[in-house]
Order: sequence, then C-alpha cells, then structure tokens
Amino acid sequence: MSIAKAKPKKLNKVTLKENLQLMVMTIPGLICLILFNYLPMPGIVIAFKKLNPMKGMWESPWVGMKNFEFFFKSQDAVRTIRNTVVYSVVFLVIALLTNVGLALMLYYLKNRRATKIYNTIVIIPKFMSMVIVSYIVYALLSPSNGVLNQIIRFWGGEGIKWYSEPRYWPFILTFVYVWQGVGMGSVLYYSSLMSMDESMIEAAKIDGANLRQQIWHVIIPHLIPIITITTILAIGGLFSGSLDLFYQVPRDQGVLYPTTDIINTYVYRALVGNSLEKSAAVNLFQSLIGMVLVIVSNSIVKKISPENSFF
Repeated sequence: MSIAKAKPKKLNKVTLKENLQLMVMTIPGLICLILFNYLPMPGIVIAFKKLNPMKGMWESPWVGMKNFEFFFKSQDAVRTIRNTVVYSVVFLVIALLTNVGLALMLYYLKNRRATKIYNTIVIIPKFMSMVIVSYIVYALLSPSNGVLNQIIRFWGGEGIKWYSEPRYWPFILTFVYVWQGVGMGSVLYYSSLMSMDESMIEAAKIDGANLRQQIWHVIIPHLIPIITITTILAIGGLFSGSLDLFYQVPRDQGVLYPTTDIINTYVYRALVGNSLEKSAAVNLFQSLIGMVLVIVSNSIVKKISPENSFF
C-alpha cells in the first residue's frame, strides 16, 4: 500500500520537472491576464452608475439598470445585435472551412520549401495594421479613382459608389476578414496534421480509400478535438466583433450602418461621446452572454463527446 501511495508523488515531481520550462513561459501571459483582465473587473460598477468624473467611480450615484435600458430601448439595439450575431455566425463557419481547407492544401503539398513560401505569404496580412488594410480597401473601392471602378469604366460600365451602398458591405467585410485571418487561422490545424501518424493515411490507401475518403474518415476525425475547442471559443464571441474591421474598413460612414454597425462600434461611439457608463453596460452585457454561450456549448459537447469538451 505504501508503494502504491508513493507512486503518484513521484509521477507528479517528474511531470513538474518535465514541464517546468513551459510553465515558466506562461508567467508573462498570466501576468498580463491578471493586470488587464482581472484587476480592472471592479470597474463593472460603472455600468450601474451615472458617472460623475468629479466624484469618481465609487461616489457617483447609482442608477440601477437604466444604462442597459438606454441601449435596449434605442433604435440601434436591434440593428447592432442582428449585425453582430449574423456576422459572427458567418465568420465562424467560413473561417472554419477556409482554415481547415488551407491546412489540408498545405499538408498535401509535398514540397516543403514551397509550403513555407505559401504559408508566409498567406500569414503576412495578419500582421498588417487594420488602418493599412482599410487604405488598401479604399484604393480598390474609391468612387473616383478606385481600381475596381476604373476596371468597370474601362469595360463601359458605370462606377459604383461603394461607400454609399450598404448592400455590398457584407461581402466586402467577409472577404477582408477571410483574407486577413485565413493564414494564421490555418496554422493550428496544419500543426495538428503534421503531428498525425502518416501510417493511418497509408493504411487507408491500402484499403482502397480515395483522397476524399482519406480526408473524411482519417484527417477530419483527427482534427475534431481542435475544431471543437476553437468553435467553442468562437461561439463565446458571437455577441462581439472586431472593432478594427467594422470601424476602419467602412471608414465609419453613417450611411453604411445598416450593414456595418455592430455592438463594438456602438460602444466605441458611446465612449467618444463621453457616455462611459452606457458603453460599460453594453460591454458587460456582451461579456455575460459570451460566458453563457461558452458554458452551454461546452456542456452540449460534453454530453455528446466528453473527450472533446473544453472543460
């Protein structure tokens, strides 16, 4: 019995020693997480107060749920919530398909030098500032001198006023989102494929499986755990969106708000308009909904496939 009790302690020490370097590497990230995510959390009380800068956060008068009522009773609530959720769902699905698809193409590309070149090319947009991306988009879509309008006029057509037509922007924003994120998004899946036992593919080929069957019955099951985790995290962000993308690329044109305005841009405009308490209320609403979505989606996955759940 004493030997049986001593084994776990020995294993724990060995495990700690083997992972000590990795644990040390997480310390800067943990410090940033505590400083920027946990220490500011008492600031959520601003969402329930009428903030008076002269009195400060704690001495300002309480107003209860009035800051939340301001948002939900406004004409912007339905539009911003609808746009945020629809874009998030579309981005989630398209990002999953494109990221996995690119990872598969890189995996089946046997020339490793070419793989590195292509991978570098598709990752570069992720490191570009959204301000630069917005100017690239404007160079393409400028009503007067934009590249696309020049091509349209060259073929006898009439230029399109892209920044005055809301109906085009769901496609433009989706394209920009995929173009900028697909390279980095595929890295995780590609890394997982590189760690896969290639004997499984060889066994499938011996059994007569074609390329489609190899992907569907061998590769996709191998990627399921990572797909599940990334999807759960993405579901937590259904009520959020990229401020950079939706503010910088459409250039904050009011006429485009029907298809470009999301909760994050609404919060930003509230901050600019010195409505800190209202923006805090909306942000708190986003965070609570995101937390609930993560817990619910993980619970569903845990019931269906416990080994693939996030926690």
